[in-house]
Amino acid sequence: MAVELETLETEIESLEAETLRAVAEATTLDALRSVESRVTGRNGTLGSRLQSIKDYPPAQRGQVGQLLNHAKMRFAKIFADAADRIRASEAANEAHRASSFDPTLPGVRPALGSLHPVTHVQWQVEDVFQRLGFIIETGPEMETEYYNFEALNIPALHPARDMQDTFWLNNGMLLRTHTSPVQVRAMQRHGPPLRVLAPGRCFRYETVDASHENTFHQVEGLMIDRHISIANLIAMMKLLLREVFGRDVRVRLRPGYFPFVEPGFELDMNCAICDGTGCATCKQSGWLEILPCGMVHPNVLRYGKIDPNEYTGFAFGLGLTRLAMMKFGIGDIRVLNRGDVRAIVSPERLTGPTIKSVD
Repeated sequence: MAVELETLETEIESLEAETLRAVAEATTLDALRSVESRVTGRNGTLGSRLQSIKDYPPAQRGQVGQLLNHAKMRFAKIFADAADRIRASEAANEAHRASSFDPTLPGVRPALGSLHPVTHVQWQVEDVFQRLGFIIETGPEMETEYYNFEALNIPALHPARDMQDTFWLNNGMLLRTHTSPVQVRAMQRHGPPLRVLAPGRCFRYETVDASHENTFHQVEGLMIDRHISIANLIAMMKLLLREVFGRDVRVRLRPGYFPFVEPGFELDMNCAICDGTGCATCKQSGWLEILPCGMVHPNVLRYGKIDPNEYTGFAFGLGLTRLAMMKFGIGDIRVLNRGDVRAIVSPERLTGPTIKSVD
């Protein structure tokens, strides 16, 4: 029995040393209660020993019980002292927080959400051109045939009028296929010289794939003044892309035909999804058509009541949806219309000095 009591005393001393270490590491009352439950709880190390006193021979129960009960009282004091220490620390921390709180300071406004990538890019483009003296103009999404086609030098038999390209409405009007009608209205309203930017939503009846949608956002720009040249156009387009992407962007200029400009160009940028190596977004070409542009056709100036012998100008159309894809690394244009881009756009890429508040 003597040997058994010595073994039990050794076990209790070892348990006490282990408990003191665990209690010292506990910084909350919940953590302390967890340690206490493991030691003195009904199924704890010491608790189970107390439950087993009845299993000892009657001659040994008195000494075993006395040894275990004394140990129980020591452990109870260890836990009580630790609880007092933790409560005192929590009270001191609370008092510090209370003394450092200034109720006169304004509160923290809850976040109301973040910008859609297309909205973010649109505001960046608007910011760039407003600093260059451009005004922002908007117009109706349901347009007349005159403003969408005729006033832009698009004759009646032009392919753009075909049902495969345009959503025609039962009232004889159509869903605008570009924001160019806003430019015509701005010419008629303001006259030259003119610097106008026309952002908005457009609609085209075409097959949807990774880089084409039937509903998309566009921004068009128009600058009319004396002595405007292609050099002015190229310089401004490079400035725009550099401001949006925060770096010089590799571009190429190809001849292109558009009835409302002469000469006309296609400005392509190096695909940011694959870095020019070829992917589904750029149709394995390494380039993405992003900016049709050119010098305003004299007939369009005449429709805008501007004398083409006195004034020249350039116009461009920028796909905001495609620009957002390039800026934020979105490989499929359809994602932007589905409303959930959490798996496509990392939050850190949606920051920048030109993001406006959503107040």
